[in-house]
Amino acid sequence: MKTQEKYYLADTALRYSVLGYTPDGAASSLENVVYLELCRRGYTVMIGKIPDGEVDFVAQRQNERLYVQVTQEIKSEKTEKREYERLLEIRDNYPKYVLRSDEFAGGNYEGIKSMHIADFLLSTEY
Repeated sequence: MKTQEKYYLADTALRYSVLGYTPDGAASSLENVVYLELCRRGYTVMIGKIPDGEVDFVAQRQNERLYVQVTQEIKSEKTEKREYERLLEIRDNYPKYVLRSDEFAGGNYEGIKSMHIADFLLSTEY
């Protein structure tokens, strides 16, 4: 039996002490940092379930809502399609973000804001 729930740690070093370092661990750590920052800013954070997968975060605070996808980098059209299409399936007008750590992390894709994770974390926009 498997669960599809995600767990986030207050200290990501715990993950490394138990599981060791893996290349996939960096992406998980980035997602963990974004989760903790959204919580710190007073959002209730959930995972968004859609028919073809999930949206990493649906963050809600009073009448505000954000949709956030976190990826380490987008190197292929397949990855780009996966990250953006999930957000395009959501048919409301709340802000949608794809956060990434690669150098081409700026811009807008059909209304979805793409930005570097550090810029998102430092932003006072949300």
